[in-house]
Amino acid sequence: MRRATDPQVGDLELAGLDALELPIAPRQSVAWRIWRATWPQLAAAAVVIGIWQLVVLSGVKQPWQLPGPLVVGERLLSDLGDSRLLMAIGTTLRRIAVGFGLALLIGSAIGIAIVRWQFLRTAIASLITGLQTMPSIAWFPLAILLFGLSEQAMLFVVVLGAAPSVANGLIAGVDHVPRLLLRAGRVLGARGFEAYRLVILPAALPSFIGGMKQAWAFAWRSLLAGELLVIIAQQPALGVRLQLSREFADAAGLLSTMIVILVIGIVVDALLFGRLDTAIRRRWGLLEGRE
Repeated sequence: MRRATDPQVGDLELAGLDALELPIAPRQSVAWRIWRATWPQLAAAAVVIGIWQLVVLSGVKQPWQLPGPLVVGERLLSDLGDSRLLMAIGTTLRRIAVGFGLALLIGSAIGIAIVRWQFLRTAIASLITGLQTMPSIAWFPLAILLFGLSEQAMLFVVVLGAAPSVANGLIAGVDHVPRLLLRAGRVLGARGFEAYRLVILPAALPSFIGGMKQAWAFAWRSLLAGELLVIIAQQPALGVRLQLSREFADAAGLLSTMIVILVIGIVVDALLFGRLDTAIRRRWGLLEGRE
């Protein structure tokens, strides 16, 4: 048996240790990272457009009912050069920013109150879940009765549709904080408000972000439904364009507006919630520093 001092044995041991080391991937260029992130989405869009074109060619629907991708694409490019579409996008984005911001503040306050005081959890926790499951469209008759055909009616429904998801996301995140973290926080002196600020809320952040993402989906759908029902003069919006296109049987304009709505939803999810999720996962050590 060879001794550990044998030079050949030492080389073998070093080789074995070297084999355990993971190779460090070289830094990738920005263009390559953008392409790697976008090509699956482009491929999915190409598949959808191809199926759409096949349905049009099959003649199942008349061209005035279902125009082809090229016709809708030309209409979309034409609309993007029209200031009326830009004004409609601005109005809808302003409304969703105000409504979602209010829902975020109200939902967070309710969620913190419920996890802080047990009697509130017993009293209204099930009510919050019930409000979350209630269709947003069911609130519009009451909203119109209370506020009339106004932006307040739409904001009322947006907040009611989105705030429960924010509250439930925060409650679920706090409820699933590991007790080991709480005990470690107490040992380190984090008690009372400091425990919530330094231990509980950061640990609940992934679930809270999930609740925010769900709330955004509810708010976006509620707002577009409201703009279909509540048409305010001199205030163009994406929902109004959908309604007018339907009334005038303008299928190309209808589909182009739907594409704009879809793209806005994808962009918000990618740039806001996607980045938040990636930042949290990287902070928790679930992603490598370089991608």
